[in-house]
Amino acid sequence: MIIEQEPAMPSQRGEPNAVAVRERRQADDVADASPPPAGDQLRRPPQPGTASANPLLTAPILPTLIRLSIPNVFAMVATALVAVAETVYVGLLGLPQLAGIALVFPMVMLQQMMSAGAMGGGISSAISRALGAGNTERAEALARHAVVVGLSAGLVFTVLFLSSGAAIYSLLGGRDAVLDQAIVYSNTVFLGAIFIWLMNTLASILRGTGNMLVPSYMLLAVAAAQVALGGVLGLGLGPIPRFGMAGVAMGQVIAYGAGMIFLAAYLLSGKARIRLRPHGVLRWEMFSDILKVGALACVSPVQSVLTVLAMTGFIAGFGAEALAGYGIGARLEFLLVPITFAIGVSSLPMVGMAMGAGDAGRARRVAWTSGFLAAGLLGAIGAAVAFKPTIWSTMFTDNAGALSVAHDYLRAAGPAYAFLGLGLALYFAAMGSGTILGPVLAQTLRLIVIAIGGWWLMRQGSTVEQFFLVVAASLVAYGLAAAFAVWKIRWQRP
Repeated sequence: MIIEQEPAMPSQRGEPNAVAVRERRQADDVADASPPPAGDQLRRPPQPGTASANPLLTAPILPTLIRLSIPNVFAMVATALVAVAETVYVGLLGLPQLAGIALVFPMVMLQQMMSAGAMGGGISSAISRALGAGNTERAEALARHAVVVGLSAGLVFTVLFLSSGAAIYSLLGGRDAVLDQAIVYSNTVFLGAIFIWLMNTLASILRGTGNMLVPSYMLLAVAAAQVALGGVLGLGLGPIPRFGMAGVAMGQVIAYGAGMIFLAAYLLSGKARIRLRPHGVLRWEMFSDILKVGALACVSPVQSVLTVLAMTGFIAGFGAEALAGYGIGARLEFLLVPITFAIGVSSLPMVGMAMGAGDAGRARRVAWTSGFLAAGLLGAIGAAVAFKPTIWSTMFTDNAGALSVAHDYLRAAGPAYAFLGLGLALYFAAMGSGTILGPVLAQTLRLIVIAIGGWWLMRQGSTVEQFFLVVAASLVAYGLAAAFAVWKIRWQRP
């Protein structure tokens, strides 16, 4: 395959290409006469002027958004629970192993957020906009380019962490046996980074067509397989020896590899809304359509990780009990992110198809609906734990000091969770529009509030409760800034 610049077509100079127009009309007539592929959630997207053929362009917004979000919620919660199961397995292996995986976990989460959320959102955005414009041929070409992007990103992560993992984990505080265990887990899991990136890439292609069921079912299956394989290979069972940290990591690599194969077969078979066609010319213009959203969106998860690391560093100065209590409270925030992700990735193709069809008004209504839905859900959860923090904190410890700090955190941050839901949902909706800079800068504002506010409080000798108020303020700033960006920045049809 050859990468080349997109040639200027005669129509781009105002001169219609009669042959191309006639061939396109003939292809459209054939496609319109064919029945939709089995297993699709949507029919063939409308050609210009026939938007009613696509339910994502005409169906009531809130019921459609909820219907698309439900399978995603189950899949995302299952994925989050895998981290809990892995922590249990590693805890059985020993304390150095448990400390080692704590060093690697932020990097694993960064890869997941980039591949499934940020770059995955860029892929879904480009494909949904093409389908909204009625251009199935372009959507299929974009899918091929997306696979190249996923493959390349997976290789980058493999090379980066196999060559520099030890230096990264040393910088984070890894020493001696803890560092050794971190490297064992990291080398194994990032050796299979290609499988994880391609699995999430293929799932994003399907989500861009509006198909949420197949990716969700596959993620549920991958989560179940990862829990089973991680336990068997990590701890040993019968004739299978105990591989330790490498075995737990192998469970993830094998499960994602199997999921990648299934989704690739599904897209190649023609059962999906679009077919993955591996042969064809690669054009920079299509890479640009994906990367102008996906590459910029990748800045947001990096900022999220930096935000967590910065606040962890501030709280660590108050001692082990304070750090444990903060970890208990912050863990709820990590669990809430997948819920917002489920709503956000459901809104993304609805926004993208509306933009492709030239209906920016509907696209904005979808964005605000998803934002307020996520804000309502997370706000209700935040209010509940702020009012009665023991419903969450006592699941993790009975240490009085840690529980006291956790309760302070939940009372301060819980009421602000609504703004977290609002900002994250609008971040995904903005991906669908192809205009992502504003919500990314909103995440930058949150990081700035944490960094400057935490630094100032540290110089003042403030209490740990005051640091938690900074966390709440950063969440409010993030949500309001993302909302302002979506309200103020004009969305235009690409």
